[in-house]
Amino acid sequence: MNLISCEKLEKSMVEIQFSIDADTFKNAVAAAFKREGKKYAIPGFRKGKAPRHMIEKMYGADIFHYDAINDLFPENYEAAVKEAKIEIVGRPEPEVVSMSEAEGAVLKVKVAVKPEVTLGDYAGLNVTKKVKTVDDAQVEAELKRMQDRNARMLTRDGAAENGDIADVDFEGFVDGTAFEGGKAEHYSLTLGSGSFIPGFEEQIVGHKAGDEFDVNVKFPEEYHASELAGKDATFKVKLHEVKYKELPALDDDFAMDVSEYDTLEELKNSIRKGMEDNNAKQADQQVENDLIEQVVNGMTAEIPQAMYDERVEELVQDFQYRIAQQGLKLEQYLQYMGMNMDQFKAQFAEQAEKQVKMRLAMEAIVAKEGITASDEEFETEVKRIADAYQMEADKVRSVVNEEAVKADLAVNKAIDFIKEKANVTTETVAQEADAKADAE
Repeated sequence: MNLISCEKLEKSMVEIQFSIDADTFKNAVAAAFKREGKKYAIPGFRKGKAPRHMIEKMYGADIFHYDAINDLFPENYEAAVKEAKIEIVGRPEPEVVSMSEAEGAVLKVKVAVKPEVTLGDYAGLNVTKKVKTVDDAQVEAELKRMQDRNARMLTRDGAAENGDIADVDFEGFVDGTAFEGGKAEHYSLTLGSGSFIPGFEEQIVGHKAGDEFDVNVKFPEEYHASELAGKDATFKVKLHEVKYKELPALDDDFAMDVSEYDTLEELKNSIRKGMEDNNAKQADQQVENDLIEQVVNGMTAEIPQAMYDERVEELVQDFQYRIAQQGLKLEQYLQYMGMNMDQFKAQFAEQAEKQVKMRLAMEAIVAKEGITASDEEFETEVKRIADAYQMEADKVRSVVNEEAVKADLAVNKAIDFIKEKANVTTETVAQEADAKADAE
């Protein structure tokens, strides 16, 4: 391979030209004929026995040239990229400029490359750290949730009440005809939850186990199933069983049952401390996000679409892997959600754009500040991964790319760098005021 040129184009694209010498190309053509020639049928010859010149006469003199190009391209393209000292981030768009066994081949390739990044300010940035306060109402609300999780389920002998859990069979009819998706058996429905059509749950309240009755409702005008929207419906309902929650008393015994603490007051203090710690972590994360956003907004770079597309593909693959752990295929998920692959990928576009820009900005800081990850830091990360996935450290070390892991660690250190250099003003924010501000 001989690199002829490497020309920068717009939007972080480059065009490289390289040649393949005549002997190499000629040998590749001969190898292609030996492998592919058996596929061609020529009159007067048994299939696979026709001489090369007869195949070329019938199908074209360059019939095996493109096979040779396909065979030679990967290795020679990789060598050209290495010699040109470019970092590609997209799929190549190759074009054959010329090819002959006498003179070899010349190829031209357009490909997206990692863009040049010009940083704005990244040290001494100003940011406000807003830490949410924890009030008594929040602590009591969490205590109530703990009380609810530890409630006993008892069978109600009398009429069902709001908040009860009803075990029901039902079948829905519109104009006397059963409709698809309107039937279920032994469905567990929490009365008053609002999870069913308006009016459905309210008409179960007052009935007892064993009752069979009709529930008359009207589907909302904007119901997701258009064929049912705005229609009157009747549900034949059988109430099998009604259960209710018996909440435990909120006292010292409750605290001892559900926690390591001996008194209710100690449990409350622990809940408060946990909420305060969580709020502090959220505030720290928001400071980090705000600083990264400032750095990204201050940088300039012609980022090729290929980088965004590649990140979207990675996010899709990650999602596919996670749902596979739950026994669900991506095709099934898309069917359940009523969307195609393009619509699904579009959901990741904004996230991918943010992540690509953040990575480029932090890598630029890494380069400018000479930030590196040490061997000791790499080993610490290997141990963390091993512990997280319950693997042997040697096994982790054998499967991870040390250079890639160190690059990730250096990016994290760049984030720490801008945080250490930032001017952070801390203020406390009441939970209610903060929620109101978020709503606005």
